[in-house]
Amino acid sequence: MKKPLALGAVAALLAVGITTAQQPVRIGIAFDAGGKNDRSFNQSAFEGSQRAAKAFGVEVKDFEPSDPSQVGQGIRNFAESGFDLVIGVGFANEPSITKTAAEFKDTKFAVIDSVPTGDNTVGAVFREHEGSFLVGYIAGKTSSTGVVGFVGGMDIPLIHKFYAGYAAGVKAACPTCKVIEAYTGTTPEAWNNPAKAKEIAASQASKGADIIYAAAGASGGGPLQYIKDTKCVNSAKLPAGIKLKPMLAGIKAIAKPADYTAKCKGMNDRPMFFIGVDANQNYLGDSDNNPKTMNYVLTSMLKRVDLAVYNLIGNVSKGRPWVKGMTEFGLDNSGVGYALDQYNEALISADTIKGVEQAKARIINGALDVPEK
Repeated sequence: MKKPLALGAVAALLAVGITTAQQPVRIGIAFDAGGKNDRSFNQSAFEGSQRAAKAFGVEVKDFEPSDPSQVGQGIRNFAESGFDLVIGVGFANEPSITKTAAEFKDTKFAVIDSVPTGDNTVGAVFREHEGSFLVGYIAGKTSSTGVVGFVGGMDIPLIHKFYAGYAAGVKAACPTCKVIEAYTGTTPEAWNNPAKAKEIAASQASKGADIIYAAAGASGGGPLQYIKDTKCVNSAKLPAGIKLKPMLAGIKAIAKPADYTAKCKGMNDRPMFFIGVDANQNYLGDSDNNPKTMNYVLTSMLKRVDLAVYNLIGNVSKGRPWVKGMTEFGLDNSGVGYALDQYNEALISADTIKGVEQAKARIINGALDVPEK
């Protein structure tokens, strides 16, 4: 006959059960310059963490530095507090992650856009040039002037990948098209300087660019605003030698928002378009809260930072084996792509979509090699 447990033992067991129930997996996420509301890179990571929190029942805390020098302390605070996984969003967080991971061996660490060092670390990197090729192809097929722009954030190899893929895609669709390249700066402040990026967009437009792709974090709001303010290019204001092509049937047919028709009335006008990055920014081009009228965002290059963050959190919350090193996201695993939704589907012709999908298949099977620089 089994003896009943003593009251003290029962209480101890209950306490253990209560403690376990009150200790979910804890995730710390430190954002890069621009913060979690940048509508781009950081926000995508934030949204992935929030989706994971709901799906896996984990606790997620985030840290937004007021300047880049604070990121290291934020990462360390998470580790000292016993968090299970600490994620640094952005390559600039790699040194802090590597240093802190060496001290806190029982904590798992990850970096988005770089590969840290240590058995308890992993890096999520992306083949941004592949997704950029697709939006470049769309730009080349859509441009009315044969000139398109690229506004990068920080002038570094990572952003050069975006440009290289974009330029290659433009040329694949339009061999005679010209691509203008510029960057907002050489320091982390380049990610959060929309005024400078807006000036660059204006300069590119003065050279004939009617489509501008921005891979610049929060700075991308500058070119977007310039395009929404300017709305169209006019043949009389184009540089010598640039002639307008006929307007594509879908763009010609779609109802125009009132702000466009008030400013761009003649046959010599063509719409200007922005191409978003990282998150789906198509909705940002809707100037009249009506997706059925013409949108100023042609498409967005999707860099699924949200997916990377979601997967990292899911792996830790489910206790899956930790695999150190590098996890790579590209077209083959839906880590990058292009956005097509109610805001832009009327702007992109069936012929263009067919060409994009054919290029995508060729990239995935290795028949098409997209340059990285």
